[in-house]
Amino acid sequence: MKFAVIVFPGSNCDADCYHVVKEVIGQDADYVWHQDETFKTQYDCIVLPGGFSYGDYLRTGSIAKFSPIMNEVIKFANQGGLVLGICNGFQILTEAGLLPGALVRNKGLKFVCKDTFLKVENNETPFTLDYTQDQVIQVPVAHGEGAYVCDENTLEKLKANKQIVFRYSTSAGETFPECNFNGSSDNIAGIINKKGNVLGMMPHPERCAETILGNDLGKHVFTSIVSWLKGGGRNGE
Repeated sequence: MKFAVIVFPGSNCDADCYHVVKEVIGQDADYVWHQDETFKTQYDCIVLPGGFSYGDYLRTGSIAKFSPIMNEVIKFANQGGLVLGICNGFQILTEAGLLPGALVRNKGLKFVCKDTFLKVENNETPFTLDYTQDQVIQVPVAHGEGAYVCDENTLEKLKANKQIVFRYSTSAGETFPECNFNGSSDNIAGIINKKGNVLGMMPHPERCAETILGNDLGKHVFTSIVSWLKGGGRNGE
């Protein structure tokens, strides 16, 4: 399997994602520069990493969506290709219209960097096959504008279509309001598009993909992608 990690000015988790793909799960990967207008080879999954693309000027992700490579990312996604957006990557996906809703300033207006518990709400996506339903995992977060918001109609559609993939929770999987440290609608930490091939999540699975980092449960976001592709993938649907 071959992954592409998109690099924007200000990306700071691109090397982390590349390392997980290459060294942890043993797959091929390329860095792709934001000014490239086309993909020079065929990829199975595109990763938009965390960071501060274009310094988060104007609004997080709002400039990155105009990068030349994003035309190819959007085309790839619309053709059914797998796209994973982490933190700033999630913000870019909403700005580009590949996911509904938006990411806004955390409640309290402070940058939050800590470990948090996530409940796996849907383990039937290409990104969560290697988790069990309702499994609780501990994943780091590091964001200042990570509160996912959407209107009530969109939220109801997300629920009905099982598009909510991760929610902030307790260690026991309870999604109490107290766990919602950034003010996201309905404790949402990650969502998928209706077609099921584009995932955006604010927590950083690449930062907990090896036991030396405290736990390696984050790697299963990446191994799930490989499992899904080996099972047929978009070409076998």
